[in-house]
Amino acid sequence: MTTAIHCLVRGQVQGVGYRAWCQGEAVTRGLSGWVRNRRSGDVEAVLAGPLDVVDEMLAALWTGPAGASVSAVEGTPTEERPRGDFDVRPTV
Repeated sequence: MTTAIHCLVRGQVQGVGYRAWCQGEAVTRGLSGWVRNRRSGDVEAVLAGPLDVVDEMLAALWTGPAGASVSAVEGTPTEERPRGDFDVRPTV
């Protein structure tokens, strides 16, 4: 079963390589989607793939790269179904 989750990650998650880390972790897991910084200081992502793998990635978002300090990870189902690569998008 495949799923897609829209995520907001809060805390000290910008300026620490979080987007590149997220992209690397997602690619390693075979997920599709994207990640970007938000001007609010949050990181936003869409993760798409097998349910169990998306769940693993959601758990990994709490750790992030060295230097990150995650205070919250919010994940909600989305109708967006990215396919193919996992991209780093521009800040919004």
